[in-house]
Amino acid sequence: MKIINYLKLTLTAVTLCLITVSVYAQEANENPLALLKEGNLRFVSSTPLHQHQDMARVDELKSGQQPFAVIVSCSDSRVSPEIIFDQGLGDLFSIRTAGNVMADFEEGSIEYAAEHLGSTLIVVLGHTSCGAVKAFMDIKHNPDHQHADHAEKLGHIESIVNKLNSEDEENEVFKTEGSDKYQKAIEANVIHGVKQLRESTPILSEKYKEGKIQIVGAIYHIESGEVEFLDL
Repeated sequence: MKIINYLKLTLTAVTLCLITVSVYAQEANENPLALLKEGNLRFVSSTPLHQHQDMARVDELKSGQQPFAVIVSCSDSRVSPEIIFDQGLGDLFSIRTAGNVMADFEEGSIEYAAEHLGSTLIVVLGHTSCGAVKAFMDIKHNPDHQHADHAEKLGHIESIVNKLNSEDEENEVFKTEGSDKYQKAIEANVIHGVKQLRESTPILSEKYKEGKIQIVGAIYHIESGEVEFLDL
């Protein structure tokens, strides 16, 4: 009798697990944005599921991957997409650069995920206290920092600052009034990234216009752990 009861409990547990996986997969296909929002709520409330972080998931992914979302975020060690969205192996296609800036390499990676891996959501994720944006702001505010000797001290970081400086949205921030230009610059960088991908030809722009993918912007608040999705 004990053996029978044990088998019943085991079968029930397996069934529930399969149902959960099935529901999760369906929601990932139908509403990937909701999955990210729900995951961030769990992270902020300290009730993460830590799903897809075991050897069973490793075994499941042997045959391939199908991440439901692409996250373009900063390299900042405090901004880890899989953690702040409470996701696991194979769930997110993560691209990280300082200042979440994008050039051909990054766009090519995003295209690969959208075209070949079936990712239907792309999130450009900026964050508060972004060092790359701060470096850009410092140079804008201090003309002396634009001299060649200072650029040499920056090294390859200068290329990141120059990329930010080439963005119309960033430069518009300096025409506005108020003391919150740093926060506005962080948001402007995200807005530029979203626009860049929505207009990226030929793959992303076509998929976006056809409604096959979503391209959205968000800001991770270092102070609270919350992800704020922008209305763009």
